[in-house]
Amino acid sequence: MKISSILEKIDERQLFIPAFQREYVWKKKDAKLLIDSMIKGYPTGTILTWDTNHPPELKGDHVYDPRQGAIKILLDGQQRVTTLYMLIRGELPPYYTLEEITEDTRTMRVNIETLELEYYHRRMDNDPRWQDVTDIFNKKTRPRDVFHALEKGGRILKREDENTIDDNFARIQGILDRDFPEQNIPVRATLREAIDIFYIVNAGGVALTDAELALAQVSGYWPQARESFKKKLEALKKNGFIFKLDFVVYALLAILHQSGSDMRKLHSNDNNEAIRAVWKTLDDKVLDYVANLLRDHAFVDHTDEINSVYALIPIVAYCYRMNCNLNHTDVQKVVKWFYYSQIRRRYVSQLPQKLDHDLKIVSTSDTPFDRLLDVIREERGGAIAITPDEFVGSAIQHPLFGLLRWYLKSRGAKCLTTGVSIHRPMGEKYKLEYDHIFAFANLKAEGYGMENRLKYQLAQELTNRAILTQIANRTKGAKETEAYLASVAENQPKALALQLIPEDRELWKIENYELFLKTRRKMLAEGLNIWLEGLAVMQSVAEGISLEDMIDEGENEEVEFKETLRWDVRQGAVNKELEGVIMKTIAAFANAQGGTLLIGVADDGTISGLDNDYKTLNGGNRDKFELHLQTLIINTFGEAFAATKLKLSFPEIDEKEICHVEITPAKKQIYVKLADKGGAPQDRFYVRNGNSSREITGDQAIAYIRERFD
Repeated sequence: MKISSILEKIDERQLFIPAFQREYVWKKKDAKLLIDSMIKGYPTGTILTWDTNHPPELKGDHVYDPRQGAIKILLDGQQRVTTLYMLIRGELPPYYTLEEITEDTRTMRVNIETLELEYYHRRMDNDPRWQDVTDIFNKKTRPRDVFHALEKGGRILKREDENTIDDNFARIQGILDRDFPEQNIPVRATLREAIDIFYIVNAGGVALTDAELALAQVSGYWPQARESFKKKLEALKKNGFIFKLDFVVYALLAILHQSGSDMRKLHSNDNNEAIRAVWKTLDDKVLDYVANLLRDHAFVDHTDEINSVYALIPIVAYCYRMNCNLNHTDVQKVVKWFYYSQIRRRYVSQLPQKLDHDLKIVSTSDTPFDRLLDVIREERGGAIAITPDEFVGSAIQHPLFGLLRWYLKSRGAKCLTTGVSIHRPMGEKYKLEYDHIFAFANLKAEGYGMENRLKYQLAQELTNRAILTQIANRTKGAKETEAYLASVAENQPKALALQLIPEDRELWKIENYELFLKTRRKMLAEGLNIWLEGLAVMQSVAEGISLEDMIDEGENEEVEFKETLRWDVRQGAVNKELEGVIMKTIAAFANAQGGTLLIGVADDGTISGLDNDYKTLNGGNRDKFELHLQTLIINTFGEAFAATKLKLSFPEIDEKEICHVEITPAKKQIYVKLADKGGAPQDRFYVRNGNSSREITGDQAIAYIRERFD
């Protein structure tokens, strides 16, 4: 489809963007790359459209009228199309408002002689070669305008110069005649089918995150979801808590499925009623409760202060589970864990996997944040206390500065000059800034400039920062530290102590700067540790190994994997000898110290599931499998053993069921009756030996039985 036709269809209300798509998120550099590629005639991808008489909710204020007939929905390519619309028309497309545009990519300029692309700078004003791309598309600027301007400036143009400029104008305007190859979903497709295709197209690339793709799927069975989420996020934003739509998707996944990784669990419309119900509670109560908890108890005034907002997902899930009915101790434990999650960067890497682990604890433990703090402690070899050395060379971007800011707020710290509280200051002039205690200009003169990397880091160290209001910072200037702090001590007597700034005046001399840092590092480390420890008494909580971790660690003396119960993968048929192998394994565990048998897991830990075994049984389901296995166990070991020494369960991993057999130690030896070479039944005795089940006989068996059971 020609680009000019695409833009016309948007203007004529024939082409729309579905509401389930994300907003315009391209940056200026992306827009430059697109226009540069199109000028050069490079391929720029295809678009995916869907013709339909039953469209989903649309972006913008247009409401579909059935009298319009079939309209065209743009499923893939909206970032490119929106970019071109803005640059060619010079205005936003009708489906967006300025607030919904992450970055306005208009005001692009082109050097019409070199075809270099840049965004507007003042230096372009005196160079007529730099022209507004939109003016060229709309023919408000023509080649002769550039010729005249250049000649007026004293340049004598050669014929070849004029030809170059003429050709470049034509190349830019020719973009309107470029084609985006169109892949079209026919009108007979349903909304779900269209979204599935949209998902497949995007899953093949890197265009959308897993959360964005999940949101697109959710929008298929709940068309108003995106707008409902955005409305809530806008309300939170007004109070300083800024989240992306991904955050909502993670919260829904956490509450519904106790997961942070498998977004596919939200794709099925089986989630429809549950998601709506969970969202209603999040919208009405939980998200506001968590924001208030953070602001009032953790002294978080803005999400800019948080290095990973996804640390809030376990808190959201917990508050949802507790119906926002947390007592003082619960709140303090949440806050304490939150602080450590930030300074120890719990979610800076491997976010989905860590959320998987932590959310299971949140959903099952009576004291989840005690255990979650243990997890952080274990990751660090048992030590989570802050040491003075951690401050060395750490700038304000370090998580320690965020913690320091919250700590100072908790102490009731004031701006050193105005005396205004640094917790929730009001008014534009009283926004917080983080100023050098020893002015950098003075330190630079003493050799702490950029020419010495290590000394420069010391000059920028967070221990050389005080929190001031904007108005105070603007009037402070580069006063000598001695004079500055002396005036603070006189006018705001408690301000230095509240911000943990050493009051020994010898340390205020610039020649003692590094001693000042050393002293303040110690003060901050001691103060922060005492504060954190005093928030709540946390009990060490043992955590049982998860099934996934057990599988990852592989087979051992207490764990055995079997890919199937009776289906021979190599032969592609039922093999009842495999059932005998299962019985040997059960006996070996019972004769030793007990253990775990996992059926449906290959030797290498691959989850194969039980589907092949199910198909071999009449009825082909879990109940038939369980009955068959129970019958085998009873026939081999007896009713009493089956009832008291075994526990069967059927957990699901990677959407595949496996059989989890927990075997407790037997009180007397257990035998498996197997045929000998002549076909006669014979009792055989098995025990665990490392990661295998081994038969022992004769004196060796007698000695083992005497030692184990007598």
